[in-house]
Amino acid sequence: MEELYSRVAQTAGIDAGVAQKAVGQILAFLKKEGPAEPVAEVFGKIPGAAEAAAAAGGESGGGGGLMGALGGLMGGGGGLMGLAGKLTGIGLGMGEMQSVGKEVFAYAREKAGEDAVGQIAGSIPGLGQFI
Repeated sequence: MEELYSRVAQTAGIDAGVAQKAVGQILAFLKKEGPAEPVAEVFGKIPGAAEAAAAAGGESGGGGGLMGALGGLMGGGGGLMGLAGKLTGIGLGMGEMQSVGKEVFAYAREKAGEDAVGQIAGSIPGLGQFI
């Protein structure tokens, strides 16, 4: 996971601690919202992914201001808006969110292949703009 955190921090131009939190939030989101088999396949190919998701899933993360409020209006803070709210809550702007998402998915493709990652991306509406 350290390699992923480092890549995300460098690509997005963010602090390593923020990168770790952001990656954890994204992985927790994928575990919750994505199709079980492809997510399990990706997590199986990335040592530490399940633990990072579990750690992030336990964080309340706050409401994330406007994005959190919008997420609440669109289904109780879940879905992509809920994730955006959590990422905003840890200090990321929209451009940084896109950089982080693209890097996480590029890393997942390298480790698990296009099939599993494509199944995950295709199953979550709106995710394509972040990967």
